Amino acid sequence: MIMVPVTLAAAAAAFLVNMWLGWRVITARRAAKVSIGDGGDEAVLRRMRAHANFAEYAPVFLILVAALELTGANRTLLLAAAAAFTLARVAHGIGMDGGTLTRFRVAGMMTSTFVSLALAGWAAALALAALL
Repeated sequence: MIMVPVTLAAAAAAFLVNMWLGWRVITARRAAKVSIGDGGDEAVLRRMRAHANFAEYAPVFLILVAALELTGANRTLLLAAAAAFTLARVAHGIGMDGGTLTRFRVAGMMTSTFVSLALAGWAAALALAALL
């Protein structure tokens, strides 16, 4: 059996963040008395987009973590990247509420983008080295 503990931990953390973001959508919908969609309520829309944005970025990130871990990449670095990504996505979700919290959105977006680009570059370098 191939063990991928970093991928497992990252996937478990991603699940928890996804559930938390979904819960935030539910609470915003309840407060706005909206059952489907955003009902034209900006707070609901913001939380829906935070949830959707996570669903758009997390799968590709997890694929990168898994692929790198399967190649034998440094697990400590991968774990640090996964932790940074997870915290960044939480910050992004909080920041999507707007107002003074917007700074968390920017920090979350920048951190998750940087970490994802770093992993993509690492994966590309390993792939190129293997192909040459």
